[in-house]
Amino acid sequence: MYNYNSNKKQGVFKFKRFGRKGYSLFAVLGRVVVVGVLSVATLSKSHAEGVGVKPVIDNDTTDKTDRELTLDEVSVTGSRAPLTRAQAARMVTVLERADIQAAPVQSVNDLLKYVASVDVRQRGPIGAQTDISIRGGNYEQITILLNGINICDPQTGHNAFDFPVDISEIERIEVLEGPAGRVYGTSSLLGAINIVTRPRPTSSVSAHIEGGSYGYLSAGARANVASGKWNNQLSGSYSRSDGYQRNSAGGLNSDYSGGKAFYQGTYDDDIVSVSWHAGLSTKDFGSNTFYGAKWDDQFEHTLKTYTALQAETKKGSFHLKPSIYWNHSYDRFELFRDAAEKYPFNYHRTDIFGVNLNGYFDWILGRTAVGAELRNEDLLSGNLGEPLDNPHHISGTDRYYDHGINRTNISFVVEHNILLRRFTLSAGLVAVKNSWNGMNMKVYPGIDASYRIGDSFKIFANYNTSLRMPSVTELYYSVGGHVADKNLKPEEISSVEAGVKYADHGITTQASVYHNNWKNMIDWIRYTADGPDAPWQSVNFTEVKATGFQAQLTLNFRQIVPTQRILKSFNASYNYLFQDKDIDSSVESKYSLEYLRHKLVANLQLNIVSRLDLGINFRWQDRRGIYTDFDGTVKEYSPYSVVDARLSWTAPKYKLYLEANNIFDKTYIDYGCVPQPGTWLIAGLSVEL
Repeated sequence: MYNYNSNKKQGVFKFKRFGRKGYSLFAVLGRVVVVGVLSVATLSKSHAEGVGVKPVIDNDTTDKTDRELTLDEVSVTGSRAPLTRAQAARMVTVLERADIQAAPVQSVNDLLKYVASVDVRQRGPIGAQTDISIRGGNYEQITILLNGINICDPQTGHNAFDFPVDISEIERIEVLEGPAGRVYGTSSLLGAINIVTRPRPTSSVSAHIEGGSYGYLSAGARANVASGKWNNQLSGSYSRSDGYQRNSAGGLNSDYSGGKAFYQGTYDDDIVSVSWHAGLSTKDFGSNTFYGAKWDDQFEHTLKTYTALQAETKKGSFHLKPSIYWNHSYDRFELFRDAAEKYPFNYHRTDIFGVNLNGYFDWILGRTAVGAELRNEDLLSGNLGEPLDNPHHISGTDRYYDHGINRTNISFVVEHNILLRRFTLSAGLVAVKNSWNGMNMKVYPGIDASYRIGDSFKIFANYNTSLRMPSVTELYYSVGGHVADKNLKPEEISSVEAGVKYADHGITTQASVYHNNWKNMIDWIRYTADGPDAPWQSVNFTEVKATGFQAQLTLNFRQIVPTQRILKSFNASYNYLFQDKDIDSSVESKYSLEYLRHKLVANLQLNIVSRLDLGINFRWQDRRGIYTDFDGTVKEYSPYSVVDARLSWTAPKYKLYLEANNIFDKTYIDYGCVPQPGTWLIAGLSVEL
């Protein structure tokens, strides 16, 4: 897996100093580049080709159009090997640090709501549990990464976004849309989301605290020590809420409490760069009616730890990037909260070990990258998997893990990039073998191409394929009205996309058309004609086809009209999707056949006066699909629109802010019988020393 790094020296544009004009960098490139220290705060404006920027100075409140800046080189990626922005042939959405700080959100889950191609089906508040998918897929069909390390859980994707780092400490978020097997490995069936953290460049201390509606309170702190070639940073945070509704007995059923702790370090010299991290995430949350409308007092506890060590060589003709990681997960689900006598709690423990070795080299015909990964997934459970010969004791209980599964995935990647002045061709394949179910080695190819027309236009096209192994839940969860099939086949997909992008003088626009063809698509379905007690079954659909259209427009008013100071930026993005599958009208799907037909997001950023900024976010979406309500009635999802806003006062050493989510108190649902909260107000303070 390739992890973005701004220290690349070969084939990378270098911009050392800029004049006092806000558009100096953009004039050099002839097109807009989303740079954290230069951008005004918008979210989905960041539809750039994976821009990664390491500024020498931190973001502050000074207007960057009125001062000179010194920046390291700008590098981008959408392939296994690092490419410059002009060379990149794959489009990647990047949410920069400035974008994240300006958003009225409390979690990564909330932040991704403002990306048009991403479907965020929120079940709980402030990141308790959210199912996230890309371009009509489901939450199991994307790869989630932390600093380029795959942190997906083979048990289930429901808790994939249990990040150990507070959102305030995230450097950027990269969203790669479409099959990404060559870049991030298999399981990235419809894309990947990479959360990137980086220690601050200088020694510093910061803290934040915020509170608001429904008993919400969150606090966190960070300390960083930078000395020469070494950098170490430690951060921690805690959040809690009473929740926004109660169960039929009057008790809390959407409450939340959780903590995060994260340590990251780096060593960087002229020969090698080494980074490492260790993190912990723990959550307790009322699960409402997450797994069935019959039970409104569900509860869940999760504990996850993450460790990884990565390195990269800088000298020599061949650049190596090895990494090793271990992810550990613990989950306890209670169908009846604190009442194991009514129904036994479900316990699961997962350990994932992985080793990656990647590298690339330049030669007369271009840039070639190779890579290999060994990943072992081991699950112990009280009800998932095959019976164990030697059960393991469940700590703190008198029970045992008596089921489990162990599988190993081996993959190899080769990719070659032809790099001309205006044309880039990136082609390669990933070969995969999994020990589960006697799977043979299978090969999945892909090719990306782009061509720059003049200084402002770029056209691009790609064809990619990938696969995904079934989760353990899909294979073995046969309790609580569910019937799983342990003989499910892996999902496969082929995808084509073509589009055009224009960027010049503060105006950026992009449009693309894509078509996905699934084979053996996995979903949970039930036949409503059999009544409200009909079981949910895990099945392979033979084939599902989806065609989509995506468009985006960004206006940077500081470049378009530099004499005015109030308007900062405006962005609008739209995604349309149509899925074709011949199914009976009585089939109710939990995930795959419920998809967003339309999604429109918009963002306006204003500078009211001096240091006072206002950001307004709008989103409208229309979901296809049906669900069964509390009375057993089958209903269709209704379209809805939501407006959020953030008012902030930013000083050199502190920031005050007020956020309002769902300002107009709209009633809506993203998933089944889980209503979403009404108006939610939050006020906060952050300080930097």
